[in-house]
Amino acid sequence: MNPYERYVLPRMIDIACGMGDVMKARSRIVPQAVGEVLEIGIGTGLNLQFYRPDQVTSIVGVDPAAQMQALASRRAVDCAIPVEMIAVDVQGIHAVDNRFDTIVMTFTLCSITDPVPALREMLRVLKPGGRLLFCEHGLAPDASVRRWQNRLTPIWKPFAGGCHLNRDIPQLLRDGGFNIGDLATEYLPGPRPMTYIYSGWAQQEQLT
Repeated sequence: MNPYERYVLPRMIDIACGMGDVMKARSRIVPQAVGEVLEIGIGTGLNLQFYRPDQVTSIVGVDPAAQMQALASRRAVDCAIPVEMIAVDVQGIHAVDNRFDTIVMTFTLCSITDPVPALREMLRVLKPGGRLLFCEHGLAPDASVRRWQNRLTPIWKPFAGGCHLNRDIPQLLRDGGFNIGDLATEYLPGPRPMTYIYSGWAQQEQLT
């Protein structure tokens, strides 16, 4: 890991992902979590303030970027819910099948190297009837914006921790075995190629 990835990138991500409108988007999703929660890509712990202690019993945060855990650990001190952080790849979640009541994933799917296997691993550890709560930026509906997303992604990825601007979030969720129960979309203020978000919840796909 180079010095940029170790020291600069975590701070940049913390600032960018902690901006006002991004935090508002988080605040609409995270409080829906209940029971035992798995947070995918806990990063610097920006979501911890939004969990409700009367609804959530514990939080396990998974993130391959161990260098971000110093900031997350400081935020966990102020959280009224027990928090455990694990620096492992999402594709190797060390948990038994059907363990978690809720999985929370915010602004994370863009940077997972192989998103479909990762989503299937999330499905494995999610209880039947449990929900994946998500808030993710991705592929925009406007053709002109999509063109810029496709142009910028190869340049953007090395500087933004592997972030893809052009991922089709609903399709990835479906490919991972999830059925989307609720979905809202919007542009946040800012450059359009980077600010189109999908938020809502998904459950295990029902077989007929």
